[in-house]
Amino acid sequence: MTELRVTPAHRHGRDRLYVSLPDGRNIAWYDRDSGRVSLVSEPRRADVLAALAPYLTGDVTVGPPPVPTSAALARLSLHPDDDLAPNRPGEALHAELDRLPAGRRLRQDPRRAELDAQQLLGGELDRLETAGWRILHSVPLPGTERIDHLAIGPAGVLAVHTLPARRLRVRIADPMVRVGRAEPGPRLRVARRRAERAALALAAAVRPVLAVVGAARLDVLPAPPDIQILREDEVPALTRLGGVLKPADIEALYATARDRRTWLRV
Repeated sequence: MTELRVTPAHRHGRDRLYVSLPDGRNIAWYDRDSGRVSLVSEPRRADVLAALAPYLTGDVTVGPPPVPTSAALARLSLHPDDDLAPNRPGEALHAELDRLPAGRRLRQDPRRAELDAQQLLGGELDRLETAGWRILHSVPLPGTERIDHLAIGPAGVLAVHTLPARRLRVRIADPMVRVGRAEPGPRLRVARRRAERAALALAAAVRPVLAVVGAARLDVLPAPPDIQILREDEVPALTRLGGVLKPADIEALYATARDRRTWLRV
């Protein structure tokens, strides 16, 4: 028997084990969540099951890969340069900081704190994928603006604006936000504007969210009715919200949102 290799991977909220030939071609994968082994090569069924045997648990279904949905086909047709799904949290900031002269102390650059906050919050949002959410990071808009994180799930579409505030007091009086002793700024207007642009691009309702990361204290007076304000440790609570989008709607919106060309007209 030709030796097969089993490789774990986590993609789009799913834990999978891919079975590949020595030349790297995948001939099967095991989806741990659904308990299904999808065979690309039926003649290799026995070899695949033997390779996966140490990892299989419970009842397992074996068969050909499921027929892809229209949303999945749309994703497959994307050119890599137009696909936003691989973007890391703070992708644009990564690029800016990478261009700094060698030896410059990054901790003195305020963009370092912004990147840290986006990475922390992005990690929290990515965990929502196990509850049926789809997450995009650093979505570029025409001009210089970006949507820090776009979350699409059962509770709808959220345009998340990240506010770094490590060990500082944050005071919010709509539309102004003050972090520590810095001058107040219209952060809520920024969050609303980005959500409005996302709604135009996706032709869907988009709720603005201000995510305050690392604050020692958060005061909101009064709470604005149209924008959600949360701390990073409150992100998991989003999984308890629902009743807005069905799984097929989530996938369709995600397929549209991950295409860079979607955002060119807003």
